[in-house]
Amino acid sequence: MNQLRKDYLFTSESVSEGHPDKVADQISDAILDACMEQDKESRVALETLCTTDFILLAGEITTTANVDWERIARGVVRDIGYTDPELGFSADTAEVLLKIHRQSPDIAQGVDAGKNKAQGAGDQGMMFGFACTETDALMPAPIYYAHRIVAELARLRKTEPEKYGFLRPDAKSQVSVRYENDRPVAVDAIVVSTQHTEDTPHEKIESLVRKVAADVIPAGFLTERTVFFVNPTGKFVIGGPAGDTGLTGRKIVVDTYGGRGLHGGGCFSGKDPSKVDRSAAYICRYIAKNIVKAGLADRCQIQVAYAIGVAEPVSIFVDTFGTGKVGNHALEKIIREVFDMTPAGITETLGLKERKGWTYRQTAAYGHFGREGFPWEATDKVDALLEAAKRYAD
Repeated sequence: MNQLRKDYLFTSESVSEGHPDKVADQISDAILDACMEQDKESRVALETLCTTDFILLAGEITTTANVDWERIARGVVRDIGYTDPELGFSADTAEVLLKIHRQSPDIAQGVDAGKNKAQGAGDQGMMFGFACTETDALMPAPIYYAHRIVAELARLRKTEPEKYGFLRPDAKSQVSVRYENDRPVAVDAIVVSTQHTEDTPHEKIESLVRKVAADVIPAGFLTERTVFFVNPTGKFVIGGPAGDTGLTGRKIVVDTYGGRGLHGGGCFSGKDPSKVDRSAAYICRYIAKNIVKAGLADRCQIQVAYAIGVAEPVSIFVDTFGTGKVGNHALEKIIREVFDMTPAGITETLGLKERKGWTYRQTAAYGHFGREGFPWEATDKVDALLEAAKRYAD
């Protein structure tokens, strides 16, 4: 985006836990959790595909854990709410096919730590982290509000079925935010498509969506100019994997910053912490959020890059989009001083093997960032950053 432009519209989308791709993400991460519960050194790279009454689990898993893959997959589908065989995808009737083998030894020899060798990155690639002052969560406004809409619809569906039982698990949202002088000031448009029972009047769904939007979007952002598009095709009865095939890792922009921040291209779900696609993206969010919370920038984007089998990143790049109180080059040096960016260091800093109070499956719907309870959302490095920044003050 042209940073010289101050007045514009920006749109982001989210999807619910019942979206086919998110069903796949959650199954992959639930199996990762099960492996790491018994064996913290598990190496997992699991892809899930789901379509009409069919689930395929495929990938590489090296673990000492004894895991019932099929039971976990069915349990996730049941928790999401796909329990009616007539919908074409059900926890009890879906066929589950397994195509799982061990991690390649060629990869393992580069990743495994040895007597005189630090743990190397699980792959090459670049990862990004982003934070800004647009919301209290230090997330971009469009993706933050898009997540909250579908999350609230799911909460109502699950906690008050007698009142909202007409909702079914699959849903998508889209929020267009108007910016003036580069700050969010209003929501111009909201698009929501939510799966529903056959006999539900459109007016009932639209009324609920408008109520949910008013509940989760700050007062003043919804105006008389805000336009709602609710189930624009007029009907959304067939949904979930029966309506569209789902695949792990196909909602990477939804998972991160809704397009507001850059993305390196690698997905997160189904990958253990040795895969820097996931762990380095988490540490980059952690760093960017702490920089913004410390007041060192109003907007911060971090890029880091790795070579497979090499512990230290090959590059670190910071962009504060002209909002920094410290120069970008100085911030790059500060980051190396304050944060351990090796795969082992990231894993230890964020507790990615222990997962105290959280699970990987919990990350797999409604965004990996901007939600309380995950260690990369902590702002406990503010003082260390401010102390280091004193040495680079003009």
